[in-house]
Amino acid sequence: MGLLAYLKTQFVVHLLIGFVFVVSGLLINFVQLCTLVLWPINKQLYRRLNCRLAYSLWSQLVMLLEWWSGTECTLFTDQATVDRFGKEHVVIILNHNFEIDFLCGWTMSERFGMLGSSKVLAKRELLYVPLIGWTWYFLEIVFCKRKWEEDRDTVIQGLKRLSDYPEYMWFLLYCEGTRFTEKKHRVSMEVAVSKGLPVLKYHLLPRTKGFTTAVQCLRGTVAAVYDVTLNFRGNKNPSLLGILYGKKYEADMCVRRFPLEEIPLDEKEAAQWLHKLYQEKVWERLFPSREPEVQPQGDRMERDPCFIKRWPPGVYRCPLLCTGRLFHPPLLRSPTPPGSEWGRAPVPTSTGMLMMIPPRCSTTRPHQDSSAPFPAYPTPSPDPICSPDL
Repeated sequence: MGLLAYLKTQFVVHLLIGFVFVVSGLLINFVQLCTLVLWPINKQLYRRLNCRLAYSLWSQLVMLLEWWSGTECTLFTDQATVDRFGKEHVVIILNHNFEIDFLCGWTMSERFGMLGSSKVLAKRELLYVPLIGWTWYFLEIVFCKRKWEEDRDTVIQGLKRLSDYPEYMWFLLYCEGTRFTEKKHRVSMEVAVSKGLPVLKYHLLPRTKGFTTAVQCLRGTVAAVYDVTLNFRGNKNPSLLGILYGKKYEADMCVRRFPLEEIPLDEKEAAQWLHKLYQEKVWERLFPSREPEVQPQGDRMERDPCFIKRWPPGVYRCPLLCTGRLFHPPLLRSPTPPGSEWGRAPVPTSTGMLMMIPPRCSTTRPHQDSSAPFPAYPTPSPDPICSPDL
């Protein structure tokens, strides 16, 4: 065991990380409180400042995922979608199967300059969670009690306030409403059968009210809906504690873009569209199903037909240094363009999809037929992957 691997297992180090996060978070919350005086004077300046302040806090958690644990997120999408990342307001639909799925979403957001301005429809209890809930309050996050009769006016007003947001935003929806467990899945599928809906293998029955309301209120602001499906290789059940102990995970993330014009205007038709979308969120269809042969060759690993070179993580991942990126003008909108030195060069496949190599990798395809399929990945377990609620 190396020195760094040993330090990752020590409780004193975990306390130090927690201390840095809590103290910096409280300082950030205090500065956010001071920015409230700007709201009646210059609302857009208030919003821009709070996006940068939120970034300085959330980036510490992204650092834990990427640099501390070495977790890699591989993105599957098409080039047209990649070209729009960070350049439009969108609604994101993400499956809620894992304890750290939000961290993987934040990793993707950070890569395209959207971390500080990311939004979510969150349950109201989270508003009272120190640091995270308080930061969300200053970011104008929409909170709900998950009781539509009580939430309707609050949600609509909160969404309409975001119609003139000065930063491009990604608005996250967990349409399932809660994290997947076997018990919840069984109950949810009983409801699905009673409503004449198909049984879902890996997801709970989506709740449609939040989605249809968000689409209706943000028309004219939001350009598209991103359907994001997340899965972890090897049937792993990752946890925040595992990340803190430096355990490495490998995540696959499939993103499909739907222009908002394709979403029906009618509420019932939009709800049917969402149900159909969840019926298509099947891991065997979205991700390939066989493990590639990996053979080390010097400073690179060969994955026929691609070469992937691993680069060490950058020092900017340290939580004490990451704030240095906040006020660098070229980085305020998008930290690094796709395909640059961070190694997000897309790899074409025979299916028309692209594999986006993780940030610490770069890829080339010498002496290979461009039509050759990219190597596949393990087949998910036939049993639904679940994780316990916090």
